[in-house]
Amino acid sequence: MALKKYRPVTKSSRAMTRIHYRAVLSGHAPHKALKGGGKRGFGRNNQGRITMRHRGGGHKQLWRAVDFNFDKKDIPAKITSVEYDPNRSAFIGLAVYADGAKRYIIVPKNVQVGDSFLVGENVPVTRGNRLPLKNMPVGTFVYNIEVKPNGGGKIARSAGNYAEIVAQDGGYTHLKMPSTEVRKVLGTAWASVGEASNDEHHLVNFGKAGRSRWKGIRPRVRGTAMNPVDHPHGGGEGKQGRGLRRAKTLWGRPSGKGQKTRRPKKYSNVFLVSRRRVGKRK
Repeated sequence: MALKKYRPVTKSSRAMTRIHYRAVLSGHAPHKALKGGGKRGFGRNNQGRITMRHRGGGHKQLWRAVDFNFDKKDIPAKITSVEYDPNRSAFIGLAVYADGAKRYIIVPKNVQVGDSFLVGENVPVTRGNRLPLKNMPVGTFVYNIEVKPNGGGKIARSAGNYAEIVAQDGGYTHLKMPSTEVRKVLGTAWASVGEASNDEHHLVNFGKAGRSRWKGIRPRVRGTAMNPVDHPHGGGEGKQGRGLRRAKTLWGRPSGKGQKTRRPKKYSNVFLVSRRRVGKRK
């Protein structure tokens, strides 16, 4: 799959790129029984106050009911369409089971219409199949991973993401996460074999500010461009550096940029085998 580029007939189209959807999608309309409306999250809580900055607006989107639980075991299923989902970066596919049930799932990389998969305890470890982590060999790439058994897929669901099984030890599976962190997950948790689709998503260049607004992303202002009352990095005559050894958030907490931001007493520390590598060079 190659990115689609444009002739520079405008300033914004000079650097703009898109996913070449016609080459990878099947062209099917969304399945009516599995789509619906609803209000999107705009970074506000139930009182209407902003809890996540820089979100709001954006194009209206229909919601697709994607299956993350995979509760239909040992029933063969076939992918009958590969579709775009505006609510996530990976592609989804309509899976039709042998008993007639239809579910949307996140499809793996390079999947095509007509491909089949199986969900079960002892199914083959092949692309698209779903089985418990304990039954997979070391070195397997997995995505849509459960944190707890029967809790539904939670980890590595976005475009191109996957985790690698690096060890099986004492009832736990050691997974190397996309963040480079190695974490223990119960071996009875389930995962899908392969990598999430649309792996070139991170290479897309929006080209203009308007495309960000269509996605519901509002403008961000640098802390160094603010006044001291508004941000720890603000102030100074002319263009200044932040004047601090370590970068801070608006509320004075460490903001990444090569720093450790994880809480020392986080509940999931007991499941960590090795911390993620921080900074630009991972």
